[in-house]
Amino acid sequence: MRLSLNFIVEIAAAMVGTVAFSVLFGVPRRYYRYCGLIGGAGWAVYCIFSNVCDSPGASLAATMVVIFLSRLMAVRERCPATIFLISGIFPLVPGAGVYWTAYYIVTEQLRKAVETGYLAVKIAVAIVLGIVFIFELPQGLFVKLAGGKR
Repeated sequence: MRLSLNFIVEIAAAMVGTVAFSVLFGVPRRYYRYCGLIGGAGWAVYCIFSNVCDSPGASLAATMVVIFLSRLMAVRERCPATIFLISGIFPLVPGAGVYWTAYYIVTEQLRKAVETGYLAVKIAVAIVLGIVFIFELPQGLFVKLAGGKR
């Protein structure tokens, strides 16, 4: 895959959005850059995998990367993983799918509502599964990868 300007702009926007979400949720300032990098990495993986598979599959892969990096940074920085997880997952949440589902329900386009709602649910389930898969990995793995003792 060639790096295009659009791809780089999307990753930068995901990084900025993730940092903004970190500010909103009161993440300590010293973690902003890590939150941004994790959110950008997740979006990059999503973009790459969306060329290969469907949205739920790309969301699963991206979520696994976000959670893996969140746990790794949590060990490295000696803080809870949720600091990075909550803000890093932000670009992957299917907010537009939920919005369009509600819109189609209100405008009585029920077929489109079911289609978009079902896709949003599949993406949400993929995100949950990605979180569960990575949180099942032993903590010792992340301590080893972070290169330190906890």
